[in-house]
Amino acid sequence: MKAPNYIDISEARKRHHAIPFDTHKRIQGHALLIGGSYGKIGAITLASRAALQTGCGLVTALVPKCGYEILQIANPEVMVLTDTNEKYLSEIAFSLVSNAIGIGPGLGQELATQKAFHEFLINTSKPLVVDADALNILAQNPTWLTLLPPESVLTPHPKELERLIGKWQSQEEKVAKTIDFAKHYQVIVVLKGAPTQIVFGNDFYENTSGNQALATAGSGDVLTGIITSLLAQSYAPIDASILGVYLHGLTANIALPKTGYQSFIASTIIKYLGKAFLALEKVE
Repeated sequence: MKAPNYIDISEARKRHHAIPFDTHKRIQGHALLIGGSYGKIGAITLASRAALQTGCGLVTALVPKCGYEILQIANPEVMVLTDTNEKYLSEIAFSLVSNAIGIGPGLGQELATQKAFHEFLINTSKPLVVDADALNILAQNPTWLTLLPPESVLTPHPKELERLIGKWQSQEEKVAKTIDFAKHYQVIVVLKGAPTQIVFGNDFYENTSGNQALATAGSGDVLTGIITSLLAQSYAPIDASILGVYLHGLTANIALPKTGYQSFIASTIIKYLGKAFLALEKVE
């Protein structure tokens, strides 16, 4: 198997941008997070909050009507757009101009949602972060993969990856099949797991931060928000992916002495993002 490039603090620091002293919220980028369905509004709530706490100047969430009050109360700094449908997205339409889009957390797989996603892909040209049910919809409609803008970031967990590339018998086969997939569709694949790995073209990266505390509901939704935020702040897609997974894991390393493994939840990742950035920026 091809030897990975390890993502450590030195690699993360190479890709990290300092924030200019004269910046303002519009310079800091506008991220749009699309998702949510009845009973799964928490996923898009976590993703949008993570985008804000990763440094994005503006964040908007597009959700079905049932998510409006939840988002406005849970994340008062996040702007909210709603579909006309109450329980799931039946149309993905908006007039705002964003710098990056993340789609999938809590999205559901209703037929109307699938059709809306297809129309969205046809009309989208900027790289996306694609997660959760958006990945499952693509797995059910593999011809739609050709509609993904180049260098879109896909963030599957192992079962979602299997639906996209098929089964594998070994780690070597898994990586080889993912490399072929990423090259064919010109995408970046973030293989969530222990450890998280990233495939881009012939390049293969392996993250060194994080621990088993990250094995908790919503952890992936938070990662989607982090990477989308970095994309909105003008990071190149591969840099946003590498820096995003490192910061995501680093929060668990920093929090563990205070939380232990059992009480660490997805919201804890967001809570410790500031300390993760400070650790990254610390002069040694």
